[in-house]
Amino acid sequence: MPVSSSESSQDNLERVIGYRFSSKTLPLEALTHRTYSHEYPEEAPAFNERLEFLGDAVLGLLVSEELFRRCPEQSEGHLSRIKAGLVRDRTLARVATRLGLGRHIRLGKGEEQTGGRKRTSLLADAMEALLAAVYLDGGLEAARSVLGRVFAAELGTNPCENGLHDPKTMLQEHSHRLFQSTPEYTVVEEHGPDHAKVFKVEVSVGGRTRGRGAGPNKKEAEQAAARKALEELQDAKEG
Repeated sequence: MPVSSSESSQDNLERVIGYRFSSKTLPLEALTHRTYSHEYPEEAPAFNERLEFLGDAVLGLLVSEELFRRCPEQSEGHLSRIKAGLVRDRTLARVATRLGLGRHIRLGKGEEQTGGRKRTSLLADAMEALLAAVYLDGGLEAARSVLGRVFAAELGTNPCENGLHDPKTMLQEHSHRLFQSTPEYTVVEEHGPDHAKVFKVEVSVGGRTRGRGAGPNKKEAEQAAARKALEELQDAKEG
């Protein structure tokens, strides 16, 4: 039996997240990828996509609740920006990596060979599924406790300070610091009737196209492009 599905592996995972499961099937399902289930249908008839669906909702609720409680002076728009940064795949994958979640995931041979244990989307999905498993096993309070523990670094002492700047402002700050230059935005496409136009924008940072985005006006398209550029720069930094 693969080490990721062994009892000792589950014990280790439970120590890391600070929660002891009553069910032995829920955490296994949460950490079973579709490819493993397809290769070993008798051993693993269920995989984690349904739990991922539920975990996305549980995560959204708990993060929203935490921000609502801790940031009473912030507007809905600002809270939404902070939340988006906390629940995005990249953040979830970072948390999963810190927990060592990748080594517990049951993968099919092909996914294993192509580096699935380090794939951002796969790690993020497993993190959501695991949170759903905690919720189903121990209820909302258990899920809240686990989230507070494993997301402590992301929430920080004052999460209300996150997201104070819009993506364009943040990208400009990064560009000045890293390249001593200002981002350049170019409208590369514009289509649709006047009442429903779509703009597509590229942003160049440091002499390279770093992001592309679309929106109903130039401002929103530029914000979307800046957001993508920030993600690429973060990828380069983490890589």
